[in-house]
Amino acid sequence: MKKINKLPISNNNKNKQSKWGQIRKQYRKFQITLSPQQNLLYGFLCYILIGWLLLCLPFTHKQTATVLDNLFIATSAVSTTGLVPVSIFDTYNGLGQLIIMLLFQIGGIGYMTFTSFVLLSKKSPLTHWHQRVLNAEFSMPKGFEIKDFLRSVIIFTIIIETCGALCFYIGFTQAGVEHNFAIWSSIFHSVSAFCTAGFGLYNDSFEQFTNNAFINTTISVLAICGSLGFIVVTDLWNRVSGKTKAVTYTTKVIFGIITSLLTIGTFMIYFFEPSLNSFGENKLMVSFFQSMSALTTVGINTVPLGNFSLAVMLIVIFLMYVGASPSGTGGGMKSTTLTAIIAIIWNRIRNNKSATFFGKVIPPERLYVATSIFILYTTVLFIATFLLALTENFSLNQILFETTSAIGTVGLSTGITGSLSSLGKIILIITMFIGRLGVLTFGLAILSRRKVNNTKAKTCDLAI
Repeated sequence: MKKINKLPISNNNKNKQSKWGQIRKQYRKFQITLSPQQNLLYGFLCYILIGWLLLCLPFTHKQTATVLDNLFIATSAVSTTGLVPVSIFDTYNGLGQLIIMLLFQIGGIGYMTFTSFVLLSKKSPLTHWHQRVLNAEFSMPKGFEIKDFLRSVIIFTIIIETCGALCFYIGFTQAGVEHNFAIWSSIFHSVSAFCTAGFGLYNDSFEQFTNNAFINTTISVLAICGSLGFIVVTDLWNRVSGKTKAVTYTTKVIFGIITSLLTIGTFMIYFFEPSLNSFGENKLMVSFFQSMSALTTVGINTVPLGNFSLAVMLIVIFLMYVGASPSGTGGGMKSTTLTAIIAIIWNRIRNNKSATFFGKVIPPERLYVATSIFILYTTVLFIATFLLALTENFSLNQILFETTSAIGTVGLSTGITGSLSSLGKIILIITMFIGRLGVLTFGLAILSRRKVNNTKAKTCDLAI
C-alpha cells in the first residue's frame, strides 16, 4: 500500500493563523487592562457598530435609508429604546428586521449575559474578568450567585418570549392579521415587548389594537416581567424552590414602588386626559397601558401621544424619567434610585440621622450611588434638552418628551423623531447610548483612570 502523506500547511496559512492568534492575544490584553465599566462601554459600542454596518448593506433594505438613519436604528435597538426616524416595516426587509430584533435581544439581556451563559453550559468556569464585568452590568444584592443569576436570566427569557409569541399569534390571527405575517410579527413583538425595546412592525405602533384587551394584556405582562428585573425573577424562583425562606428587601421595594407608580400614573391619566373620553368603558385599560408603557419603558402606545394635554404629558415624562427596576430589560433612572432619594428627603426633614425605608436602614454607600445617579441623570437630560432646543424648531414639551424617552430608553414619541435634523439625531444617538449604558457607568468608564489622592485633603466647613 502506498503511504498517503498529509498535505502540508502552507506558510501563508500559518502566518494568517499566527497573526490572528496575536491579534486575539493583544485584544485580550487590552480588555483586561480596562475597567469593568470601560469594557461595557466598548462592548455595547461594538454591538452598535456591527449592527450599523449590517443595516447599511443594501440587501437588508426594501427602500434606501441614510447612513445616519441606519446608525440611529442600530443604537436605538442595542439600547432597547425604540425611537425610529424611519418605518421599520417599510424600510427593512425580513433580514433587516431580523438583524434589528437580534440587536435589541442582545441589548435587552445584557452585553455579557449570553457569552457567560455559553461558558457555563460548557462547564467552563467564569474568569475573574467575566465576574467583574457582570457585577458592573448587573447591580445585585448580597447573597446572589452569578451562575444561578445567569441561568435564570436565559431560561426565564426563553420561556416568557415563547409564551408571549404564542399569545401574540392568537391575538393577531383573531384580529385578522395574515397567517404568515402573524407568525413573524408575533416573534418580533414578543422579543420587543419583553426587552422593553418598543420596536414594532406597524407604522402606528399599536393604535389599531387600542380596544383589543388580549393584545394589550400580552404586551403588559411581557413588559412588566422584563422591567421588574432579573433580580426579582431569581429571588422569586429561589423562594418558590425553597432555596430561601423569604424574598429580599430589594424585591419588596421594587414591587412596592412599581405598584404605587403604576396606580398613580393610571388614575392621573384616566381623570385628567380629556382626549381619552371617547373610549368609554375601555378608558381605564387605555390609561393603564400608557402608564405601564412609560414606566416599564416598553415604548409602545395605543393612542397618539401628541394629542395629550400638557399636564398629562408631564405625568408621562415623569414615569419615563423614573423607569423600570435594576438588572432588568427596562431603562430610566430606576425605581430603587427614586426610593433612595425619597428616603433621604423624608428622613432629612424628620431630622433622622440615618435613611430608612420600609423599616430598614439603607447603607450610606447605596445612598451615595443613588444621589450620584440622580444628579448625573438629570444633568444629561438637561444638556440633551438644551442642545436639542438649539438645533430643532419644536416646542419645549415635545423636545423634553423626546429626550426623556431617549435617555430612559423608552421609545415613546410625540411624532417628531423623523423630522429631526442630522445634528438632532446625533444628539439623540449619544443620549440613547448613555441611557443604555447607565449614566454612572458611563461616567466611570470615561473618568475611571483619573485617580485623585485624597489622603492629604483637609476637611472644610461648607455651608449647605
